[in-house]
Amino acid sequence: MIYAICNPTAGNGRGRKIGEQVKRALDEKGTASRLVMTQNPGHATALAQAARDAGADTVLSIGGDGTALEVARGLLGGSSALGIIPAGTGNDFVKTLGVPMQPMLALEHILTHPARPTDAGEMNGRLFLNEIGTGFDVSVLDYALKAKKYCKGLLPYLYGVIQTLFRFQSVPITYTDEQGNTVTRDAFVVGAANGGVIGGGIRIAPEARADDGLLDVVIVEKIARRHLISRLIGLMKGRILSFPETQHFRAQAVSFSSPGMRVNVDGEIIAEARVDARILPDALMIHR
Repeated sequence: MIYAICNPTAGNGRGRKIGEQVKRALDEKGTASRLVMTQNPGHATALAQAARDAGADTVLSIGGDGTALEVARGLLGGSSALGIIPAGTGNDFVKTLGVPMQPMLALEHILTHPARPTDAGEMNGRLFLNEIGTGFDVSVLDYALKAKKYCKGLLPYLYGVIQTLFRFQSVPITYTDEQGNTVTRDAFVVGAANGGVIGGGIRIAPEARADDGLLDVVIVEKIARRHLISRLIGLMKGRILSFPETQHFRAQAVSFSSPGMRVNVDGEIIAEARVDARILPDALMIHR
């Protein structure tokens, strides 16, 4: 039995149409399935829990990264597998998983690829799938949210990246380094990644894998203004790890803090005085 959970407002309203297409395709294949639309934030988690408890073999998330995260939270601890149909704006986590970006191709991929053990992350008791971070990615999302009133698709994220590079000021961030030491630096970004892509295609952690049992920690220290253009080009080409300002290491756990800190958790921004993050190896079964 496949249980499909669809966010009808995902992708600037295309989520409902994609959900209905998925249901028709499953019916045509003679696959037993049920399609349910979410009603409000958090609803997907409750629906996923119900599907898990009912013994669903696979639960499809039809929406963006936020919907996938909500569904994953509802499936944690059960045996139901997660399948992600990208129908949002960014759809970042599936890029790490290797799932096709075209929704119907993604469905075919899910139906033909068995679920495999996949890592997740935990931050202060909250599950995340893709990445958490403070600094750069929070600012990008702030600007992108404003831009979504005027443009759609990936343009708001690109606008957010450009605005952040030229307006964002580095902030003092205290974190644990590769040796477990506590250090404070003026940083542009501190991120802990299970997946490698944020902001609709920015490769913040290009070498991250969702099945290696480790978080990829990326710290970019203060960037001199004269280097901003070259760093923007490098960022868009996935070369962040080559920046002289970048520190990159892998760890099972990492902590960081900053005064008045706001944290990006798979696209949701929350206020946290301190972050304690750890990897949860093989936490979920995901079709990939």
